[in-house]
Amino acid sequence: MPLSKKDQMTIEKTPSYYVTPEVPARVYNLSRHIKLIVAVRDPVTRAISDYTQGVSKQREAKTFEEMAFLNMTTGLIDTSWSAVRIGLYAKHLERWRRFFPASQIHIVSGETLISDPVEEMARVQDFLGLPRLVDQTYFYFNETKGFPCIRKSRTKFHCLDKTKGRVHPKINPAFLERLRDFFRPFNLKFYQLTGKNFGWS
Repeated sequence: MPLSKKDQMTIEKTPSYYVTPEVPARVYNLSRHIKLIVAVRDPVTRAISDYTQGVSKQREAKTFEEMAFLNMTTGLIDTSWSAVRIGLYAKHLERWRRFFPASQIHIVSGETLISDPVEEMARVQDFLGLPRLVDQTYFYFNETKGFPCIRKSRTKFHCLDKTKGRVHPKINPAFLERLRDFFRPFNLKFYQLTGKNFGWS
């Protein structure tokens, strides 16, 4: 990481950091005073989104149900599939908490970031000790994509590229309910660890 001056803040963003077992110790050895921001969303929705992205890149030939379940008759979940494993947020957070106190970890709700980006960004700015400069003038909602766009200048906005906001496949409701049942205890543990109920059903 490049060194920051007193009036600078260096930010690095890599989603796989949160779920890779050896990373918390490495980050701690780099700087034990670092602040961590973790963005999460409903793990079922996240898994479907991950699968949809894989299909778009021709990585997935099987249906979502075939990927998510070892046995569709019994409803046994394939926890080795990365789209499922990543959504076990509590397990990953517990690993990070061995090295960093809760005061250095800020959890961003992906759902709120979409529905109310101003409020979610206000929390991020507070966590980082920054003045609340990012307000409603920085965003507009792109109805086509279903995501907010951010203002880059007076006349230019940046919206998510074509890899985001894809239409998700239709999935058998019974399988979705089984997946929700599987994630529920992990979600409840995550709510307990963070002190926040994210409202995932």
